[in-house]
Amino acid sequence: MNTIRKASLLQKRRWRIRKKVTGTAVRPRLAVRFSTKHIYAQAVNDETGATLVFLGTLDPELRKQKLAANLAGAKALGVAFAAKAQAAGITSVVFDRSGALYHGKVKVFADAARAGGLVF
Repeated sequence: MNTIRKASLLQKRRWRIRKKVTGTAVRPRLAVRFSTKHIYAQAVNDETGATLVFLGTLDPELRKQKLAANLAGAKALGVAFAAKAQAAGITSVVFDRSGALYHGKVKVFADAARAGGLVF
């Protein structure tokens, strides 16, 4: 019962955030999601519903580094995502934390993406 309540509260936080955070072609939404083993990040244009850039720890190049869903993995993925986004012509994004608190892994990912050159 407690697990169901936590999941529903997480979904409510996601909806509350998504009401305010939308991505455009000029400034896409950077959505980051942490599972227990992996990290996924994507830049989304919500006007067209298209994913512009996607990167996760399952990517072949990052898989060699054996990144996990921890602080070190979040930092490495943040820098790699910023580089891939800039190569695709994205310099400014809106950050979507997907219901997670802006603390710990989420904050480290955001700071690493900023250090990599993304503006948000």
